[in-house]
Amino acid sequence: MSFTIAIDGPAAAGKGTISKAVAAHFAMAHLDTGLLYRAVGAQMLQGADPLVAAQSLRPEDLDAANLRSPEVALAASQVAVMAEVRAELLAFQRGFARREGGAVLDGRDIGTVIFPKAEVKLFVTASAEVRARRRHQELVADGTQIDFDQVLADVTTRDARDAERAESPMIAAVDAVMIDTSNLTINAAIAVAVSIVQEEIIS
Repeated sequence: MSFTIAIDGPAAAGKGTISKAVAAHFAMAHLDTGLLYRAVGAQMLQGADPLVAAQSLRPEDLDAANLRSPEVALAASQVAVMAEVRAELLAFQRGFARREGGAVLDGRDIGTVIFPKAEVKLFVTASAEVRARRRHQELVADGTQIDFDQVLADVTTRDARDAERAESPMIAAVDAVMIDTSNLTINAAIAVAVSIVQEEIIS
């Protein structure tokens, strides 16, 4: 059985954690599509041509330790506006979406561009301040010394770039269900997402 769940939203809204939990709950495969762009962005920072990096991307590249750094995050949003890079990664994502047993994909344009026919579409969001606080706490916990105001500036800059890019901008699909996690615990947010998916499965 093929069943696709598309989960979109801005950075640090909780979509990654929610996506992994939903995939585990329903025993489906999970793909963090943002890691594809982070991996390409990381290679670009090392001097590689973004298109060449996308064409030669290997599964093990998604496990690189530095993919969550602020520098790589900004590089990822820069390469994500490149039409050639997006096209190179499109086929892989669409193939993953229809794999047997079901799949959960999270990113910024899954429900609008990558797989608009997904059976379930969620858009997970939160205020910029809440997301910056979460990201700041993660970075500090990992040993990164960075000021909160810098993290907030990075978040708002990335939001603007993702939303305003001409190629596949980050917008909620018209039929996506919105989940605002600003005032939700992660467990509560996961419960909401699981409930929405369950209703669609049994309908």
